[in-house]
Amino acid sequence: MAAYHERAMRRNGAQAHVTVNILGGRAPRPGRSGGLMKTLLILRHAKSSWKRPDLDDHDRPLGARGRRDAPRMGALLRRRGLTPDLVVSSTAVRARTTAEQVAEKSGYGGQVVLDRRLYLAAPEALVDVVGRLGGTAARVLVVGHNPGLQELVARLAGAAETLPTAALAQVALPIGAWRELRASTRGRLVELWRPKELDDMGGGRWPAS
Repeated sequence: MAAYHERAMRRNGAQAHVTVNILGGRAPRPGRSGGLMKTLLILRHAKSSWKRPDLDDHDRPLGARGRRDAPRMGALLRRRGLTPDLVVSSTAVRARTTAEQVAEKSGYGGQVVLDRRLYLAAPEALVDVVGRLGGTAARVLVVGHNPGLQELVARLAGAAETLPTAALAQVALPIGAWRELRASTRGRLVELWRPKELDDMGGGRWPAS
């Protein structure tokens, strides 16, 4: 069973309370490449279940489709050579579970950092969290919710794309440090994967999960 604990992290003079899920017991890995470029992987949580109307929105689990798609997106990252150096997720159950499954299948061996500010966050809050927690990572995976994530892709990449559940966007950013990231930073949308489109192609683009 995954172990969680709450701890305070200090970045740029400000303190943020985050929950850390120890998956492999190691700290986030430093970036594997230098230079003035960072990669932000933006993942909407996988499909959630509505079978328990009594549950608070924050506590809804993944549904059957979500439990299928999340590990496959992680395997896709591994196959594409995009294993993240840091995984940051909303504390919502559906986002946290997505992050855990994607992290495991992608080959990520670090910690999944859970931050309450990412729950239903706007683009400004999303970039603030990534900027504070990104550290030396070259690739950061952020797992969260719409409409904030979809708006973030539009603002960073100038691309009005839809992000259905478990959709994953790869955005290249012309920054040398995550603290430089702003919602107004103009990057480039490198790739966008949507589970249904991969399914419609006969599974040929899906890696084995």
